Amino acid sequence: MDWIEVGHIDDIPRLGARVVKTDNGNIAVFRNATDEVFALLDSCPHKGGPLSQGIVYDRRVTCPLHNWVISLESGEATGPDSGCTNHYPVRIEENMIYVSLDKPESQPVVYKKTAEV
Repeated sequence: MDWIEVGHIDDIPRLGARVVKTDNGNIAVFRNATDEVFALLDSCPHKGGPLSQGIVYDRRVTCPLHNWVISLESGEATGPDSGCTNHYPVRIEENMIYVSLDKPESQPVVYKKTAEV
């Protein structure tokens, strides 16, 4: 698997996101309140809204356009809405975040910040 370096985990604020521009499109890398990191295609399955500009809470993000709620674990819309955006493998080594664009994941991938020594 080929990995691209996104940056240090502290470059992404808690409950925030950072966009990585790739040949595959824009990838939104999210960090939640418990330092879990997720990567999704930065496009809501509803109308293509920028998920990176949404509100992050728990393991979800709310699209800023029409309030669709998307699971950060799977890319699936929740509640009465249906649809899915791609999610990508993430790994963290020494608090540096890496994302693989080889192939979107079909299973949730969750990694947490490592303890500072």
